[in-house]
Amino acid sequence: MKKTLIALAVASLCAASASAAPFKAGTYTAKAPGIHGDVTVEVTFTADKIADIKVVKHEETVGVGSKAVEVLPARMVEAQSPNIDGVTGATITTTAIRTAVADCVKQAGVDPAALVPLVVKAKGGEKTLTTDMVVVGGGGSGMSATIRGRMNGLDVILVEKMPYIGGAATISGGQVVAQGSKLQKAFGSTEDSPKAMIKDFMANGNNLNDPAKISLYANNIGATIDWLHEKVGVKFIPNNLPFLAEYSHRRALEFQGGAKTMAQHLREVIAGNGAQVYYSTRVNKLLTDDNGRVIGVEATDDNGVKYTIKAKATLLTTGGFGNNKDMLTEPVKSALYYGPVSSTGDGHQMAMALGAKTQLMQYGKRYPNGIEVAPGIAKSTIYANVGAFDQAGILVDVNGKRFVNEKASNRHILEPMIETPNHQAYVFMDQKSWEGFYKRLPETGVSHEDADKYLAANGTIKPLFAKADTIEGVAKIAGVNADNLKTTVKRYNEFVTAKKDADFDRPDQYMKATIATEGPYYIVEQKPRFATTMGGLCTDDNLNVVKNEGTVIPGLYAAGELVGGVMGDDSPAGANVGWALTSGRVAADAITKAIK
Repeated sequence: MKKTLIALAVASLCAASASAAPFKAGTYTAKAPGIHGDVTVEVTFTADKIADIKVVKHEETVGVGSKAVEVLPARMVEAQSPNIDGVTGATITTTAIRTAVADCVKQAGVDPAALVPLVVKAKGGEKTLTTDMVVVGGGGSGMSATIRGRMNGLDVILVEKMPYIGGAATISGGQVVAQGSKLQKAFGSTEDSPKAMIKDFMANGNNLNDPAKISLYANNIGATIDWLHEKVGVKFIPNNLPFLAEYSHRRALEFQGGAKTMAQHLREVIAGNGAQVYYSTRVNKLLTDDNGRVIGVEATDDNGVKYTIKAKATLLTTGGFGNNKDMLTEPVKSALYYGPVSSTGDGHQMAMALGAKTQLMQYGKRYPNGIEVAPGIAKSTIYANVGAFDQAGILVDVNGKRFVNEKASNRHILEPMIETPNHQAYVFMDQKSWEGFYKRLPETGVSHEDADKYLAANGTIKPLFAKADTIEGVAKIAGVNADNLKTTVKRYNEFVTAKKDADFDRPDQYMKATIATEGPYYIVEQKPRFATTMGGLCTDDNLNVVKNEGTVIPGLYAAGELVGGVMGDDSPAGANVGWALTSGRVAADAITKAIK
């Protein structure tokens, strides 16, 4: 009792500290950079308190940054301070809101550092829940399984450690494999087959793929796309399907509005389909009976409430382990990371504690098109590069020489790129190529505001964005050999005129324009980036987790990135999100069959 009184007294002092500040009453506006542009806030003060906070303008990612926009203003008003804990996984948006609110506090005549936050949080308690299927992790596979499970008539509980669902699917490139779907045929690709898809995936994965898993994928992806389109309501862009070097057939559809729109639609479906979703709740233990059967999970939420969830089937969809350095090996470990903060290998570790077998754990998907926006952290320019290469953009090394067909697969660009003297590359562009590059930057999370900031710095900060009126000038800023670059440009232009790339066989349809003879010219860095782990748990064809000795762990299933072997040592375009959505559906069907 004495401790309780002391705590209340301290809380009262904090509250007094926060509310005693003599504000200049009124409404003030400020903005700060978010992940996709400025976040603008409006803060209203009375003489003695923060009365209201509103985010009046933002372009943050739906379901991730937008969660911070949704919850932080009310929390700051409650705390009477901008100095509160942020939303996990939405660090940039959180910082933007804090910074803008602090600016408004200064405008109101108070030092924001002096506002001691009062945060009252309910803690403790225990709850026991029962369900047919508990899904652990709300990424693409978890959302797919939750929706399918409910459609199949199951009671479903979805548990997510983050304050939102979406995972890596939200930040994927926006393309998805669609081999065998009705839409693939409707959009003009009619000759594809599971056999062709398997052959392409095996070649891309260095023949390390688990044959059973890639076969399961190839024979179920078409039905998954049809289900998503016809039953779930996911929309795709009608087109003739993009050219992708990894594939012998055009088989990648594009989500209408990109991956973030697809993920938001799945969230909305889940919100209305009767599934129970527990956010900010971390599963820390798999529960088993005396026979070794998994009978549910134990979890704890951010308020300290402990949940015992008893289930007829447990489905792990916790994603990869790209954000857990202790589980990574080189060369993946030293690559720039651009994936979700939630990818820490939780599901791997819980299943392995029960003797689950794993495969290909040393491999991760690296891309050759990252820019280093913070130490060790990347953003992607993959579609911006496409915009440049559709014009006259080329890739060069630090010596100013081309080293690859710019329209090759990511794997076949990455491999020679890491053999260059400084293990990276540079996109060299004339004005029209830069315009194509700049236009598509926001598609993968680089806002035009950020690009303008990088370019204004002109090589003095990371990431390297350089501009000059001459080839010599831009090369000097970027640290690229100018004489060689001039020779490379001349040679490339000769190839365009001859309609034949004699060095690297860049397809003729992507060599329609010569590099301009007059500036300005631009150079943007290209560094290896990484998010997706290729290795994971072994399963049978029902996605039931397999033990080291070959038997299954009864009651335990896995889907998505957590399952290893599907891709081999590298994944082609649109493959990861396609596997997540497919394996989630397949697992839910297998669980439904097992239960019923």
